Amino acid sequence: MSILMRSGHYNHEYHHKQSQYVVKEYSSSEVVKDDYKHKAESRIQGVVRKKMVEKHVREESMIRGPKFLARLRSHTVFENTPVKLFCTVEGYPTPLVKWYKDGVILDISSGNYLVEANVGLHSLEILKCSTDDTAQYTVVAANSHGQASSQASVIVKRFKQEEESSVYAWLPYTTPMLPKIQYTKINITFVEKFGPVFATEGESATLTATMTLSPNLANLQPDAQWYRDDTRLFDSKWVKIETGRGVTTLTLPHLYKDDEGLYTLRMVTKGGTAEHGAFVSVSDGPSPVPEAPGAPMDIKIHDANRDYVIVSWKPPNTTTEGPILGYFVDKCEVGTENWSQCNDHPIKICKYPVPGLFEGHSYYFRVRAVNSHGISKPSRMSEPIAALDPTEFERLHAKKLGGKLDVVSYHDDLEAEGKPPGAPSGMYASETDRTYVVLSWKAPAYSNKAPMWYYIEKCMVDSGSWQRVNTQVPVRSPRYAVFDLAEGKQYLFRVLSANMYGTSEPSEPTEQIYTQELKGVPSAPGQVIATRETDTSVLIQWAPPKEPNNLIGYYIDQCVKGSKDWMSANHKPHKSTKFVVSGLTKGETYVFRVQAINELGLSDESQESSPLTVKAALTPPSAPYDIALLNCDGHSMVLNWKKPLHSGGANVKEYYVDKRHSGTTMWREVHIPSVKERLYKVEDLKEGATYQFQVYAANIAGLGSASKHSADFTCNAWTMPEPGPPFDLTFCEVRDNSLVVEWHKPVYSGSGSITGYHVEYAKKGSSDWTTANETAVSHRFLKVTGLEEHSTYVFRIRAVNETGVGMASMPSDPVTAKALPGSQEVSCVVEEKTGDIVLSFESCQLNEGSHFVWKKNYKEITDFSEGVVVKTEGHLSKLIFKHAHKEDFGTYSIAVTNTDGVSASHTITAEELQKMLTLSYDIRHPIIPLKTELAYKILERGRMRFWLQAEAISSNVTYKFFANNKELSGADPNKMGHDVSTGVIEFIMDHFTEENEGTFTCQITDGGGKGQSSLVLIGDAFKAALAEADYQRREYIRVKEGPHFSEFLTVHVGDDCSVSLVCKVANLKKESEFHWFREDTEIIPDVKPDLGSGVCKLPIKLFSLKTAGIYKATISDDRGKDMSHIDISGQIFDDAINKINQLAGASAAELVINCTATGIQLQCHMKYYTSEMNITWMHGESKLSHSEKIMIGGTPAMATMEVIEPTDKDKGLYSIIITDPENTHKRTLDLSGEVYEKAYAEFQKLKAEAYAEKNRGKVVGGLPDVVTIMEKKTLSLTCTVCGDPKPQVSWLKNGADVEPDDQYVVSLDQGRFASLTIKGVSMDDSGRYTMIVQNKYGGESVDIVVSAYRQGEKIPEAKPTLTPKTIIPPKLPIEIPQPKAPASAHQPAPSAHSPTPPKAAGGRGAKSPTPSRRK
Repeated sequence: MSILMRSGHYNHEYHHKQSQYVVKEYSSSEVVKDDYKHKAESRIQGVVRKKMVEKHVREESMIRGPKFLARLRSHTVFENTPVKLFCTVEGYPTPLVKWYKDGVILDISSGNYLVEANVGLHSLEILKCSTDDTAQYTVVAANSHGQASSQASVIVKRFKQEEESSVYAWLPYTTPMLPKIQYTKINITFVEKFGPVFATEGESATLTATMTLSPNLANLQPDAQWYRDDTRLFDSKWVKIETGRGVTTLTLPHLYKDDEGLYTLRMVTKGGTAEHGAFVSVSDGPSPVPEAPGAPMDIKIHDANRDYVIVSWKPPNTTTEGPILGYFVDKCEVGTENWSQCNDHPIKICKYPVPGLFEGHSYYFRVRAVNSHGISKPSRMSEPIAALDPTEFERLHAKKLGGKLDVVSYHDDLEAEGKPPGAPSGMYASETDRTYVVLSWKAPAYSNKAPMWYYIEKCMVDSGSWQRVNTQVPVRSPRYAVFDLAEGKQYLFRVLSANMYGTSEPSEPTEQIYTQELKGVPSAPGQVIATRETDTSVLIQWAPPKEPNNLIGYYIDQCVKGSKDWMSANHKPHKSTKFVVSGLTKGETYVFRVQAINELGLSDESQESSPLTVKAALTPPSAPYDIALLNCDGHSMVLNWKKPLHSGGANVKEYYVDKRHSGTTMWREVHIPSVKERLYKVEDLKEGATYQFQVYAANIAGLGSASKHSADFTCNAWTMPEPGPPFDLTFCEVRDNSLVVEWHKPVYSGSGSITGYHVEYAKKGSSDWTTANETAVSHRFLKVTGLEEHSTYVFRIRAVNETGVGMASMPSDPVTAKALPGSQEVSCVVEEKTGDIVLSFESCQLNEGSHFVWKKNYKEITDFSEGVVVKTEGHLSKLIFKHAHKEDFGTYSIAVTNTDGVSASHTITAEELQKMLTLSYDIRHPIIPLKTELAYKILERGRMRFWLQAEAISSNVTYKFFANNKELSGADPNKMGHDVSTGVIEFIMDHFTEENEGTFTCQITDGGGKGQSSLVLIGDAFKAALAEADYQRREYIRVKEGPHFSEFLTVHVGDDCSVSLVCKVANLKKESEFHWFREDTEIIPDVKPDLGSGVCKLPIKLFSLKTAGIYKATISDDRGKDMSHIDISGQIFDDAINKINQLAGASAAELVINCTATGIQLQCHMKYYTSEMNITWMHGESKLSHSEKIMIGGTPAMATMEVIEPTDKDKGLYSIIITDPENTHKRTLDLSGEVYEKAYAEFQKLKAEAYAEKNRGKVVGGLPDVVTIMEKKTLSLTCTVCGDPKPQVSWLKNGADVEPDDQYVVSLDQGRFASLTIKGVSMDDSGRYTMIVQNKYGGESVDIVVSAYRQGEKIPEAKPTLTPKTIIPPKLPIEIPQPKAPASAHQPAPSAHSPTPPKAAGGRGAKSPTPSRRK
């Protein structure tokens, strides 16, 4: 090869260029020369590649245009024979290859063509040629750095005819004479298929399919082709494909939402295609900022030029995020990792022109979305794109030198210099958008090696003003994007060419160019219809929007009915108006909605679809099978059959049975109503005749197909003595080496009752039957062990009676000794919390209509009256024994209906049951476990919180707190409580003081469980806690703003035994108000609280139980209110009484005697006395109690004890004992000898005086003190008198006796009613009248002042005497009637029948309520 090169250098502020010639040798000895145009393009591409190497050495491995290493060859073939065209192409990025037929793109979907590509090797196969396939075929390979093409002709000749002329006959070709090929049919069966995949961005996903080939020929292996949404996939950075040995795998190593779609595997053979597909869903990964949008996707590069490109993308779904405000576009130069942001402000549409690129450099691009919460993760980066002049090929020139050489150079490197260029022409807008247009024009004919560039000018229509657009950047190529235009406006553009010698005339202006006006997002899609698809998917269809506005696709959202929690069903826009939503929960009800999307964003949501429950579409059931004869009596037959393998998604409700005579074709129904069970007796048969039967199954979807007809059954009566065949064999608990088989007893039992059964089994396809149990079992189930793993068996059952072994049942369906994936066994435990015995089973499968069936010894449990409970939640079912008994041992099994035979069992032996019963008892009588032992925490205001945490407590928990073995009260101001949810139990001590040093204990009782925890606070630990409590208390008071109690209510006992409530208040002002309450009733004290001193007191008068209760004090003003409570009861009351005991006991005087009319009273004067004090009276060593004989009591000033009617027995030493917690105070008096005699004599005297006072004459009532009466009226003075004996009554007038006569009438009726009547009162009758009532015990006189007046005179004012009543003393000595005493009585005593004198309030020294009579 020889290379001729000439270079020229020009210095210009806009341009620097080095020109070079490329000379390439090619062979001229080929039969037919290649098209010269193709040769020129190849040379031009060589120039471009060399320029790229010179400009960016580091990009050498990355930037390569397409190049054909092996070109197409022409072929001549016969009709109905295949032909295959091959080529090999290289380039980076991997070129996109397209096939053309006579210049028109080839329609691959017609099925006549098979296109293959494998690592640069491309082929086009015409499977069955016809004369219509005669054409010129072109393959075009293109990437972002250029394109290349290769051509060949195919001539199809009719069989055994002469070659016909063809327009392509001048091209070289070979004419292979291929015989017609009969392709081997290869059947492909997928063994394991890939299912739907639900993944998140950043994860990986693998789709694998295994298959079997029949026949499996090493030289005829199928071609595995993978597609995503009908676009074929090849090995790349984002996709890895491996195929071989019946397995093909597609791996997506780093998922983006771009990877979402329907993935289809097509296994292509010469004889046909087998395919399988599933949807891959890729959801947004974690966003950098919470609630930021998902990443955009599907980044595309358009209109690549030497200094700009246009980037487009698709927006993300925003089902759960806020609306998107805009996007940022980033770029990164190939070979670096430096990403830079292209736009300063977010752009709202999904397209953006990126200017400012460097010619010859390659770039990656990516996009980020923005909403009000933040910026999304970046999208997947684009394929690399080079910034190259697309018209550079047009400026290259190839000149044939002759022989084997061509020279390729630029036009402007060849001609003379010194002239300006001509005007460009044909300017038009190749693309318009809202704010920019892309202009293209035809360059002028230019033959000068001086560099040429262009100026672009714009003019708004009707303005007449042309403005230059590119004032700073020279434009080298006849293509330019003008940015920053006004939206929806009309523009004109023109272009001028220029070089160093001058500028051309402007080109003709373009036609009016409209920038696009923003139309907005699409309108909402129409009605959404959801229909059933499978158990986990739903087909969604909808009407397209009425205003699509450049529609890109749709987003589908799903939501569980009633939740309003919408989720995205797809994460990449879907183009069609139907979509299969996968990954749904079977049995759940969903609603759906759709949003349309364009480059501006998402439309409004469509209306929600009608709710749809996810379940498979219903179909009729499959056919029943294996019709068996169970009994025949000569005129009827009992039939049984197996239920359909597929129910069609609904329960089989009924069966229909047909019959026919063997050898005939006419079927007849044997019953009109349907059969509900799979056991049916066919009546009215002809004895000796042979019949066949078939059965149909039906569900709500319709009638299924007929079963295969039965074997020939002859209607002869069964008379054999052995039993007939059992039937309905079923299997459960299938494991790798064992299973349990169950069956129904025979309909025909033979000559005797059935005594047992034998189980036989054989491997599938074998007739070598093995008996599983040598000894017949009486029950109708058996666990068969010793099976080979993964081997398939059939089973049959024989019944046994006393005459022998009966007929074998129909063989069962084949069953493989292989456990279901994820199979679980039944677990048996004792519940730790309740002590219940629980059998638990978790199903590995659960379908619609599935339910759990528990059995004991394989009989369903239906009696739940003995404390047996079944609880089922989701996949978990429990059989709970609340009150288990010793008889509850046995085998417990469970089966899950409507599954692939999910079942398990557990055998509870008598020994195991006894152990569980013992453990259950221990659990139900537990020690309550504690998470945290008793601890303390100091709260605000210095309060002390003692707390512990149990593992668990119920709402019925009870507890007590103790301090130094003394129970603490939870009454105000203390608090006590618990929280069932956390297990925390606490006691809050309102005031923690030095007296609280010691041990604190909490005792807990919860049901049958108990627990206890203690905390020791002594020494330094106590001092630290106390100091912290004091600090918190002071800090609370300092910080608190309103009025408050600096010291809460306490009971104070003074030295004089006065009791009062005391508290201190602080932070007061003039308007602060203080109030006292008892039992919520306000107390108005005699003295108002002294708020100025801050100390408030409430005296409690006559402190006793009567004054106990809840007292409250409040302090308030406009800043707030504080309150303090105290409950004077319990310990607080006892403490106050003890203090009174202490003070009163110390002040107690010596005992003194005070006689009364009822006995001898001992008095002990002290500061205060109340009956609640701890006071004991003793007589000698005997404790005295209050009784009719001994009266114990007192007044607030003294304690008293009175001996009623004392006798000699009452003599002796008396003492009073006053006890407080610290001391005992005792006072004594010897009541004997002279002391007793004097006291007794005084008692007798007072007793007599009291008797006389009681029985003397008295005026009970009726007499007035003053009487005023008119003259000539009648005056009647009447009263009631009493006394024993009956008193005498006399009347005096002014001190003189009143003599009875006609005017003065004196009377005494019944000894009780006395009266003085004055008839015809005159003025002389005025005066003082005295009534005297008297018997031997004394009496009294009463004065009445009578004042008479004449008619017409003023009524005089009469005044009573100073002493209206005078007592008359008894006659001495006073004689008291004595009872008849027994002879042995030595000491006189009052008669038991005599009236008892009233109890005197005091002794001799007491003041009489009435003065003695005046002498």
